[in-house]
Amino acid sequence: MFLPFFENLRKAAIPVSLREYLTFLEAMKAGLVTYDVEGFYYLARAAMVKDERNIDKFDRAFAATFKGLDEISIQNVIDAVDLPADWLKKMAEKHLSEEERKEIEALGGFEKLMETLKKRLEEQEKRHQGGNKWIGTAGTSPFGAYGYNPEGVRIGQKEGRHGRAVKVWDKREFKNFDDTVELGTRNIKVALKRLRRWAREGAAEELDLDGTIRSTAENGYLDVKVRPERRNAVKVVLFLDVGGSMDAHVKVVEELFSAARTEFKHLEHYYFHNCLYEGVWKDNKRRWSEQIQTDEILRTYGPDYKCIFVGDASMSPYEIAYPGGANEHWNAEAGQVWLERTRNHWGSNLWINPVPEKYWDYTQSIKMIRDIFEDRMVPMTLAGLEKGMKELTR
Repeated sequence: MFLPFFENLRKAAIPVSLREYLTFLEAMKAGLVTYDVEGFYYLARAAMVKDERNIDKFDRAFAATFKGLDEISIQNVIDAVDLPADWLKKMAEKHLSEEERKEIEALGGFEKLMETLKKRLEEQEKRHQGGNKWIGTAGTSPFGAYGYNPEGVRIGQKEGRHGRAVKVWDKREFKNFDDTVELGTRNIKVALKRLRRWAREGAAEELDLDGTIRSTAENGYLDVKVRPERRNAVKVVLFLDVGGSMDAHVKVVEELFSAARTEFKHLEHYYFHNCLYEGVWKDNKRRWSEQIQTDEILRTYGPDYKCIFVGDASMSPYEIAYPGGANEHWNAEAGQVWLERTRNHWGSNLWINPVPEKYWDYTQSIKMIRDIFEDRMVPMTLAGLEKGMKELTR
């Protein structure tokens, strides 16, 4: 029965093995979920997904496999399943208050309620809305959804009155964890944490709890020890491409910059357009009046810095390969010369490209930049940034 589901998970590139599938079947055989679509979803996800980055893929595969599961008609359910009375009683005991149970007893008891439900289901042949007898919606019948009756049984209601949707897989709440999608600020921070290198710097002003306990035990009196605070010792020079074709990527680059400012104490950023030349700037409004010489940047920040370029690398090949190729000014030296200088100065370097990787081979300038950076170019996805952070830590 569940083989198509398993096959769809594999097609979705979820690394699910036969072991996970058998675990899922064992859980179903043990009756861990019964007549509960939402519970079935969570059980399947817990058994088959081992990495949160695959949850969104799972949701899509689940929706494709069990499309319409939540829309099965009442009559189909009755034809296929004989609802056990003891199961319904247990559900009632679980979800009804003491006061509600007393109301049911006063109105004829639970057995009478279930007997009437079965009879109504057998008699009803079409959808009903409103009213006080048939099973439907928005009425006062004891059976149905979105209505009111003190001895009611909820049937076919998509969500509870408290707003908890049953179709949790359609929400796709984990799509930002997917390692193939563009990142938000939260996920960028997660990826950038891999570049952290902790060191104790500054004044000794943080309590050293372990040292205090050890010294107190050795000396026989309270001996408080302090130590410098741990700070991220990684230093980063960030070059950001702005304008032109990069306008389409403004949002995601802003998120990257925001995350980087949070993660790195030693972060210096500069802007350039298309390719790096002899001048960069800090403020885009003053890009022509307050440029900083690239040579000065190379002299200021030592080889211990990590160098990261962020840009779509999409431009005329002349802008990279020839003097005078820049589209906004006359450049005495080719952009390639300046890129190679930065790479020689900062041996730990990387180019992050917001253009999806599947399009890279169709743009000559992207291939040229990749060659200059010796394939140290990664897409702006979770998997891409993780790969890039590993490159920078080598």
